[in-house]
Amino acid sequence: MIRLLHPLALILVVLLGTDLHAAGQLRAGTAAGTELLIPVGARDIALGGSSIATTSGLSALHWNPAGLARASSRSNALFSTMSYLADIRVNYIAASTRLASAGSVGLHVKTLDFGQIPVTTETSPDGTGATFSPTFLTLGLTYAQTLTDRITLGATGHYIVNRIERASATGLSFSAGLQYANLADIPGLDLGVTLKHIGTRMQFDGPALLRSGQLDGLRRPNAVYKVEASSADLPSTFEIGLGYHRAHAGPGQVRLTSLFRHDNFAADQWKLGSEYIYNEFFSIRGGFDYAAATATDYLFGTSFGFGLQLNVGSFEDVKLDYAYTTVDHFDALNTFTFQVGF
Repeated sequence: MIRLLHPLALILVVLLGTDLHAAGQLRAGTAAGTELLIPVGARDIALGGSSIATTSGLSALHWNPAGLARASSRSNALFSTMSYLADIRVNYIAASTRLASAGSVGLHVKTLDFGQIPVTTETSPDGTGATFSPTFLTLGLTYAQTLTDRITLGATGHYIVNRIERASATGLSFSAGLQYANLADIPGLDLGVTLKHIGTRMQFDGPALLRSGQLDGLRRPNAVYKVEASSADLPSTFEIGLGYHRAHAGPGQVRLTSLFRHDNFAADQWKLGSEYIYNEFFSIRGGFDYAAATATDYLFGTSFGFGLQLNVGSFEDVKLDYAYTTVDHFDALNTFTFQVGF
């Protein structure tokens, strides 16, 4: 019981310091660096994003950094690609290694591919013939450590770069997470808690903000001046989730996951997921993502997918995963992930 008090005390502190109401949705669309919230990893996406209590290895870097300490292999590499909204493609690459008793370290990069966008001006609203491609890049470094046979902690630092033509903004983000296995001494019951994307405000700057014209109230020829862009906070979130798995007498195993998420810039969300694993080889998954009833503009809904786990030559753990997510008003999202351990 004493061992349970530490994570419960952490949860209580976070809950007392977090404004858990729907006011976040009143600020929807005003956050910077929202690409931090775009999910990666087909397994967890297929579970509706509800797996912060059970996610592990490289798949955990986006969802709960504490899960990195539970990687089954000493070193791992992962590549994931997703067809996102409006023909945007999200690419993600990650690698990690275990430093013996010093913990585990992971490095990950997420990029958004917008394709080529036509350049338009006031005099050429249909395009000048030129094109540009924005750069949205997030570089992350994660450290995770196993404290006991039940408790793991992890933290991630992100460096965020947004560049649109000649204007750019950068930011720093910090996230932390905890996983607690066999909660309340119940075998198979796991707890996950995260606090994500606390960091600097982002503000665009650069020569694209320069303007030439007559300044009001000044009797002089046209002058060159710079428009000052407003700054914005990062999309911080608080999440708490439970997971449960039960091994059957046969080769199959069932995992259930759940999550509550409070977002400072969107409606609160509840997520549920389930996974059936056959003989540690083939998995079928499904998930559901539900936002508060007042959030009429929430796009995402059900998801499902499958995965294969193989041993290939000298590689200990080769995983192929796929996820399909339904979206209102847009084409469904398709995510493919390849992971290898060695």
